[in-house]
Amino acid sequence: MTGPSRIIASVIVIALVAGAVAAFAIAWRPAIAAVDPPAPQAFDAALVKRGRDLAAIGNCSDCHTVRGARNFAGGLPVPTPFGTIFSSNITPDAETGIGRWSETAFRRAMRSGVNREGQHLYPTFPYDHFTNVSDEDDRAIYAFLMTRQPVHAPARANQLSFPLDQRPVIAGWKLLFLRRDTYQPDNTKSAEWNRGAYLVAGLAHCGACHTPRNALGAERVSAQFAGGDVDNWHAYAINDKSRSPVPWDADALYAYLRNGWHPDHGTARGPMAEVVANLSQVADSDVRAIAVYMAEISGAPTPDRKRQGEAALAQAKSPPAQASQANPAGASIYAAACAACHETGRPLPYGGVNLGLSTAISGPDPRNLVNILLSGVRAVEGERSPIMPGFAASMNDTQMVGLLNYLRARFSNQPAWTGVEKTIADARRTETVLLQTSAGPRNAPADPTQRDKP
Repeated sequence: MTGPSRIIASVIVIALVAGAVAAFAIAWRPAIAAVDPPAPQAFDAALVKRGRDLAAIGNCSDCHTVRGARNFAGGLPVPTPFGTIFSSNITPDAETGIGRWSETAFRRAMRSGVNREGQHLYPTFPYDHFTNVSDEDDRAIYAFLMTRQPVHAPARANQLSFPLDQRPVIAGWKLLFLRRDTYQPDNTKSAEWNRGAYLVAGLAHCGACHTPRNALGAERVSAQFAGGDVDNWHAYAINDKSRSPVPWDADALYAYLRNGWHPDHGTARGPMAEVVANLSQVADSDVRAIAVYMAEISGAPTPDRKRQGEAALAQAKSPPAQASQANPAGASIYAAACAACHETGRPLPYGGVNLGLSTAISGPDPRNLVNILLSGVRAVEGERSPIMPGFAASMNDTQMVGLLNYLRARFSNQPAWTGVEKTIADARRTETVLLQTSAGPRNAPADPTQRDKP
């Protein structure tokens, strides 16, 4: 090898070694020493109760609990474009949960997405939002989780292809997309607005569902709250791009988030039903603060948008319009299966939203409406919330297509959907989640002495 060639080779080797060292430095995180699981009685009951409410706002139970299994024991499959990731066990089990995590280790996971052993966590755990959570709130959530019933539940292996199954790769994602600045209040706004902004940006992580994502799975900041996809549902735009026939305001948002239902907008369904179920447990002031903040994010409706909303409400109060004869098959199915609840003004639970006010019918694709028609809206014990039967077994795909096309044409001013047949087939295949309005309290008691029973 000649002198110049040897120099070039040496430079390449040095560059490769330097790159490897830099990559290691970026990806490596030290382990944090294990601790003995703290006794539940070591935590103040008021702190635990506060942690319970914060965990409800964060929807922790639904992401870390398989339906019908033990609370917070993990194992819930989270489908992503890159494969399936399973949620972790966050009970205080010493072997398979977080029982040997110190508060410092817990806070690092929340802020940096790194577990006690120093492994990077996949951003299906929304630490890109939890960076905004205060130390005090992290402490309260830690106290709540460490007073739950320990559950021995080993982690399920994620189903990811190489190289995404290698956790150090996540360090590169964090370099690109993880913003570590905590929430800073806006002194020009009210305390209520700031409380809502803090919750939405942090624990409530609303943008995780309602913001579209780029090719690498990160939220598109330039399109915040413009609508996203989650679990075969479309999370509607909740900014000025909303397709809701009637514009939202703070009062409507509050009622919807508190009760899972609003007569001008309809019923919370799919993953949003789980959010409402959790919010039903928290302080009224926090729900109101979220509504106030999001109403300002949506902005005051333009004059045209306001007129459209007023026209939709006026039409909803008028006698039903004549059914279109362009789709007689769909019209017949609607008359037999839908009109009795949606056109007769019946009181809850049998009265349904006027379909001219339905965002599902005005939405950008038919996924949500298909899911509703297949699964229905189940009754909630002790509540006069809307109910609706599912038609998965009683309607075939041809009938479902006819009904969907009829609903879109009659009750919206939007163009016809495309790909309706495929949407129905996908929904039947994935056996989409059952709908609910509010499931009532689902988190374990805040009192450390009242831990979950086996």
